[in-house]
Amino acid sequence: MTTPSALERPTGVPLTRRLAARLVLLPAVVLSFLPPHRIRAVLGLVRRGAAPASAGQAKAARDAMCAVSLRCAGPRGCLPRSLGAALLCRLRGSWPTWCTGVRVVPPFTAHAWIEVDARPVDEGVPDDYFTRLIAVAPVSRPTR
Repeated sequence: MTTPSALERPTGVPLTRRLAARLVLLPAVVLSFLPPHRIRAVLGLVRRGAAPASAGQAKAARDAMCAVSLRCAGPRGCLPRSLGAALLCRLRGSWPTWCTGVRVVPPFTAHAWIEVDARPVDEGVPDDYFTRLIAVAPVSRPTR
């Protein structure tokens, strides 16, 4: 028997942000089928030239992805959701830290998420709940 659950989809996401989320949804889903090293390589290229995202920018991007896609809003949509949110941030000139890893406490579960300042964005878990295996952080620019 399964446990019934309801997906909470964010409301109040502006039309322009929903349209942009729909634009990045297909590339995010396609990326989610690639092996991890290829995802890391693609995101490493895409992040170039972007400023670090703020917590507000990252949350807005995550909310937009969940608003336009039931798959992203669902419990098994973490990979396309996190990829889409990162790509959506990039469209606006910023980049969060994209991460994939595992849950620290049993049972073993893989997960993908975005972070700002080493804190998961809107995941509803403590900061140390997941251990990173792969992270694609913003490129810091050298100071002059």
